[in-house]
Amino acid sequence: MRISKGALLVVLAFTVPLIVELRTVLVWVNVDLSVLESAVLGLVIVGLVVVWAFLPEREDNHPERDDDQTDGDVPNGN
Repeated sequence: MRISKGALLVVLAFTVPLIVELRTVLVWVNVDLSVLESAVLGLVIVGLVVVWAFLPEREDNHPERDDDQTDGDVPNGN
């Protein structure tokens, strides 16, 4: 999971006013969304956030380095 369950809950809670205010902003540019269209858009956004949150974190191809390894181009003072 990419974020904690609490953080996911907070993100999902912020999407509700975002969708409501998005309808208001779109009216200013003569784009009218019905309540049903807003609900569908909200469900799509929530779905995308949940899918992203439950995807496994990307693993790097590079293994973790120990602290005693050097890059080879950085002098170590010896």
